[in-house]
Amino acid sequence: MTAAELKDALQSTSELRITVTGRRSGREISHPVWFVQEDDDLYLLPVRGSDTGWYRNVLEDPTIRIASDRTQLTALATPITEPAAVSDVAEKFSAKYGDLDRYYPRRNVAVHVPLG
Repeated sequence: MTAAELKDALQSTSELRITVTGRRSGREISHPVWFVQEDDDLYLLPVRGSDTGWYRNVLEDPTIRIASDRTQLTALATPITEPAAVSDVAEKFSAKYGDLDRYYPRRNVAVHVPLG
């Protein structure tokens, strides 16, 4: 699957599925997540911040599979921990999804996934 096909698929959805490798089990674990896409950049905001299981798995193994509809792409995720950069991602999420306080009570980290 190409990045262009995935980017096209993301245009018609507000949720995608990520698959990461469990840090303890070594098994693939999938989760539905919200996202923000800007050109070749995909941003994810873990619901419980740095306590989120899939985020902690990404710290151990940054390989992540992004899937939407019938398209998928494997890429390397980069944690974002700098407060201003995390705040910027949270603002992008707020613009797309509205008030985040109900769904994202702890916003201390984010994740960047390149699509290009």
